[in-house]
Amino acid sequence: MTLAPCRDSTAADWITTSRQWWWHLVTVGPQTFSAYARLRFIPDPAYPGQSENDMGRPPGVLDDVEQLRVAVDTLLPRTSAPEDGYLLLWDGWDDSQFPQRLRGGAQVPIGSGAKIPERNYWLCRVSLLDFVSGAAEEAWRTEAQVAMPPPAFIWPADRAWCITHDVDPHWAVIGADPAAIDALLTEPRLDIVAMAPNEEPPHFS
Repeated sequence: MTLAPCRDSTAADWITTSRQWWWHLVTVGPQTFSAYARLRFIPDPAYPGQSENDMGRPPGVLDDVEQLRVAVDTLLPRTSAPEDGYLLLWDGWDDSQFPQRLRGGAQVPIGSGAKIPERNYWLCRVSLLDFVSGAAEEAWRTEAQVAMPPPAFIWPADRAWCITHDVDPHWAVIGADPAAIDALLTEPRLDIVAMAPNEEPPHFS
């Protein structure tokens, strides 16, 4: 199972039933872990009001999906379910960017107290090993003829950790146990900083 649609949304209930404010949930993730860190895809803004267009991606920095793959690889020893994981993929990407079969799965809303959810996602099962190797991304590209967008949530079936990446911020947040966060902090291919779960990270304008 490289990448498959979930017909039942139950696997995402632990996220969607959270009482967190929707924006905090989709940017920082579920507040169920003992430690958190922030993966910066590009450096934080150098001054208030800076545009992300002014920063750009420094030379040699991996793209967002590649950085997520490295993070998942670092976290794999911390789960008992490396073959059994889940992704939530924001449905705001154009339909043409999704393989047709994945659009037949369950849709998961967040912020559903509003008449229209603040975010809506497709729920997929994934082999985390295939995500790390790039096989899941390659399967996506083969079917959709475009690159796979960065997943909004990634977690193993045992919920040992969770990576949360909203479409707007320049970072992702990882919740896990302290040992897993320590492993991420020493990964030289990633720009990782520890954070408190109630911390408000910096944003570009």
